[in-house]
Amino acid sequence: MVHEVRGVVARVKHGPVSLETILVPDPGPGEALVQVQACGVCHTDLHYREGGINDDFPFLLGHEAAGIVEAVGAGVTEVAPGDYVILNWRAVCGSCRACLRGKPWYCFATHNAQQKMTLADGTALSPALGIGAFVEKTLVAAGQCTKVDPAAAPAVAGLLGCGVMAGLGAVLNTGAVTRGDSVAVIGCGGVGNAAIAGARLAGATTIIGVDLSDRKLDWARQFGATHTVNAGQADVVEAIRELTGGFGADVVVEAVGRPETYRQAFYARDLAGTVVLVGVPTPEMQLELPLLDVFGRGGSLKSSWYGDCLPSRDFPMLISLYLQGRLDLDAFVTERIGLGDIEDAFAKMQRGEVLRSVVEL
Repeated sequence: MVHEVRGVVARVKHGPVSLETILVPDPGPGEALVQVQACGVCHTDLHYREGGINDDFPFLLGHEAAGIVEAVGAGVTEVAPGDYVILNWRAVCGSCRACLRGKPWYCFATHNAQQKMTLADGTALSPALGIGAFVEKTLVAAGQCTKVDPAAAPAVAGLLGCGVMAGLGAVLNTGAVTRGDSVAVIGCGGVGNAAIAGARLAGATTIIGVDLSDRKLDWARQFGATHTVNAGQADVVEAIRELTGGFGADVVVEAVGRPETYRQAFYARDLAGTVVLVGVPTPEMQLELPLLDVFGRGGSLKSSWYGDCLPSRDFPMLISLYLQGRLDLDAFVTERIGLGDIEDAFAKMQRGEVLRSVVEL
């Protein structure tokens, strides 16, 4: 059986998205059909539309989603019809060299659905991050479904599917922030503010938010920043050093993904401190640093893929913290929109007016 649903497609590079009829097959072996209930509008979706990820157009956009499993294919044991799940884009294989070394969050062979969703004319779609969730129903690998407590509303639960998890994980997993640490976060959008919330959860005592936007710095204080720096009004490196006793932060999270902000992060950390890159660069960007400075400052330069999360471990835990009132996921939801409002949501994102627009279906 083929399911005829509505979904948001980017047909050409830089072109506006369109609401189209999508054909979704029944799940095959190892696959799951999910009725999408909500999906956040993430900057990565805009990267796809702009050709910043690859050129495999047309794309079925959306990936930061929660919903209900409608059907599963042969051999699926992880989830069953009726389960409430968050979708993830790193379904671990369990057998690659990273998984066998006990580090499945670095899985080198994450998998997606084998069957293709298509346009009405049969054109195969490339689902964003292997998910494609700006659609009423989507087909994914069963391992991309993580069962969580249904008490958490889809509009907030789905945010863990990408941006919020990326920020939280950059601090909790990649940066290994702990009690008493100082943390600076450069870029206070959705991912950066999630990093700030994670730093507060971890017990960091000094948490510095850096951005060019006073609105975003207000958000940073809401999520737990103890200090903020407007990068248009102060030297970022000197300001962070001044706020950390002249030394620099123990951990600096770069949540922008640009060479100039990465250099700020590099020099704003303490000796033997850690830089965590979680902002997503575009293919043409290049970074140049004096190699002697890389050697002489010591410490760690890390990239955080999806917050180095393990969805089966992290999603249920974070939903539990949310339900206990210890992690304010609701604060990330700026507006709730429909499938036809994606272009407007992209424009608001580019203007820095929203943390997250969330599509509700």
